[in-house]
Amino acid sequence: MLPLAALPLLWALRAHAYSFSITNTPQQCQNLTLSITGSGGTPPYTALVLPYGASPLPNNTEVRRIQDETFDGTSASFLLAYPSNSQFVVVVSDATGFGTGGTSTAAQVQTGSSDSSCYGTTQVAPVLPFSTVPENQLVQCSPIRIWWTASEAQGTPQFYGIIPGGESFHIPEPALTTVTAEGTGFNWSVPVRAGTTVILTGGDNRGIGVSGSITQNVQEGISGTDNSCLNATSPSSTPGTPAGGMYPTGSNGAGASKTGSQTGSASATNTSAAAGGGSKSKTNIGAIVGGVIGGITALVVAGLLLLFFARRRRFHEKKGRRNTAHTVDLLHGDGDGEEHDMAEARGELPQFYQPEPFLVPDPTIAESSDGRRQSTQTSSGDALLGAHAHQSSVSTSTRKTPAGPSAMRPVNIIQHEDGGEEGDGDGEETIELPPAYTHIKKGTGSRANVAASEADVGH
Repeated sequence: MLPLAALPLLWALRAHAYSFSITNTPQQCQNLTLSITGSGGTPPYTALVLPYGASPLPNNTEVRRIQDETFDGTSASFLLAYPSNSQFVVVVSDATGFGTGGTSTAAQVQTGSSDSSCYGTTQVAPVLPFSTVPENQLVQCSPIRIWWTASEAQGTPQFYGIIPGGESFHIPEPALTTVTAEGTGFNWSVPVRAGTTVILTGGDNRGIGVSGSITQNVQEGISGTDNSCLNATSPSSTPGTPAGGMYPTGSNGAGASKTGSQTGSASATNTSAAAGGGSKSKTNIGAIVGGVIGGITALVVAGLLLLFFARRRRFHEKKGRRNTAHTVDLLHGDGDGEEHDMAEARGELPQFYQPEPFLVPDPTIAESSDGRRQSTQTSSGDALLGAHAHQSSVSTSTRKTPAGPSAMRPVNIIQHEDGGEEGDGDGEETIELPPAYTHIKKGTGSRANVAASEADVGH
């Protein structure tokens, strides 16, 4: 006796008895025409149209529903309620089982129709949503749990696996179990090779597709590849030409015949596709918000870096201008610039710093009227006057070569002495007064005359 997991594969092998083709260009809110080819099919036939890929509408709003169309003849025409530039997959079945007529690859709705009355503008939702544990993860030969809320079902739900451009099959259901926080469901070991795109969908007495659909890529296990459930009849993409015939697969409207092994790699991994009687579509709000915040943060950081480098560049430009500015020599005029540069080249000091020796003038000896030698004392006024004159002459000099010291003029120095022992108190008293200099005109006269006047007053 064959295991239950192999029963859907026998149904898939019967797809060679008949097939179908899409005979017109799919357009928004226009009829889609299918034709049964070959013999061996048993009416009634069913065409299941499932959304594939992301919605082309703004904000990824999913308005597509899974369409389950039944017909008895060898052809059918029905309204395709999908917007332009969206994609879909068609699965044809007959009375003997699911997917016996084959599965098309992803076809694209072409532009050219302005009629949008066949679909709404709000997000659709499935009437019998289902979930998987682990969520959004199919692993080759690893079990997953498919579950739903029992109160939302009408009859016993059935679930199906659809491989675009390959084989579609019914998922066998062992005994149902109820798990807390997971509702009613069953375990299923995924008998599909890693890298294959699988669309999961389900239905109840209301038809296939009322559970919505989930599109996932089968992955390999973390601990290694488990091939224990695989064999030559495992579901996969169909070698050769898949069902559906020639139909547009791109926005240019050109027909394409898909040959060879089709793994559906164009589908995003672990994404939820919209669904017919309702869609179990999950939008990863966290990823969207994180991406927006990350983009804003990157812009702010880039702006701060630009501001930092701009200010740094201005700072270095100002510093360079200050370093290259013309220097002004306060010790030399503009006319002495060449001589100053030549002196520096010869290693000579500037003229302002030329040392000049300090010469002490010879003292002048003056004799008193009574023949006694008088001591000498430097006149502080004369010394200050000579120093001031000498300093002024040096600081204002613009000589190119240093000159010798200026000639010294004679200076008379007089020191007053006591006249002898103090006499009796009754005698004549002499009072010495400092000179008044009232007879000297301002700016005239010599220091020698001033000294003589002081001598006369003293004696």
